Amino acid sequence: MKLNSNFLTHTIDDTRFLVPVGAEAFHGLVRGNASAGFLIELLKEEASEEALVDAMCRKYDAPRETVAADVREFLDKLRELGAIEE
Repeated sequence: MKLNSNFLTHTIDDTRFLVPVGAEAFHGLVRGNASAGFLIELLKEEASEEALVDAMCRKYDAPRETVAADVREFLDKLRELGAIEE
């Protein structure tokens, strides 16, 4: 999966924004924290859910099960917005 090219990213301080461009069904801004920004950066290149979980586990000291659930929830939200291509 990969970040949909119809979404631009922008960072202000520690806040990551996703902005849809073009004819996407979603109109607005998506605001995320540093963890979301980290995942979004990884999604600029092709990445599997497992690879995202692995990267988050290397970066953050948290149980793998918790990280996997959080990554899955984040990806589900991006899917709902049409922000990732699979």
